[in-house]
Amino acid sequence: MTIKAILFDTFGTVVDWRGSLIAELGDWGAARGLAADWAGLVDDWRAAYGPSMDRVRRGDLPWTKLDDLHRASLDTLLPRFGLDALDEAARGHLTLAWHRLRPWPDSVPGLTRLKRRFIIGPLSNGNVALLLNMAKSAGLPWDMICAAELFHHYKPDPETYLGAASLLGLEPAEVMMAAAHNGDLAAARRCGLRTAFFPRPTEYGPRQVRDYAADSDWDVVASDIMDLATQLGC
Repeated sequence: MTIKAILFDTFGTVVDWRGSLIAELGDWGAARGLAADWAGLVDDWRAAYGPSMDRVRRGDLPWTKLDDLHRASLDTLLPRFGLDALDEAARGHLTLAWHRLRPWPDSVPGLTRLKRRFIIGPLSNGNVALLLNMAKSAGLPWDMICAAELFHHYKPDPETYLGAASLLGLEPAEVMMAAAHNGDLAAARRCGLRTAFFPRPTEYGPRQVRDYAADSDWDVVASDIMDLATQLGC
């Protein structure tokens, strides 16, 4: 393989969105004397992620960045969890918790190794500000940011994968997509990108039903990002 860049799915693959959000929302609520099913809220918030992007794909909504989709989903969910009295400042703060997600333990050291040899960056449905703020908060050593916002398309639309390769001035086969989600890799492969899989079996907590293992012959199958770096000679 002649790989010049490795692009990473981010939510769940590089950062632990579920554990991070449950911890932050729980601490935030405890400091204010608010009791709620924070894990349930986080799980339902994430469950709204795909359907909200589908509304954009269908044209029910004009292009809408992920921060705004997250906020709309949160506003819909808060009454269900007895939190409908939260004011604008509180809702804004909770929405930006997605900017402060923590990395999995292997992410930063593994990315740092890969960076010595390859261009690395996220190819994520997150918007640019979200991904930049997350990188600063989590210490992710990206060389660049590829956000769905740049292409006005959400993964798995081919415009995201092909657009990222074009931005880098590379052929699709010179770019590897790395993800803990088989579906993401299948879409990338259809666009001619190379693929790398490693599992995150606790990403969805008790709601996890898939992606425990590779379900296809991806170019690389690793145990985590450190192992990916080892297999790629970094």
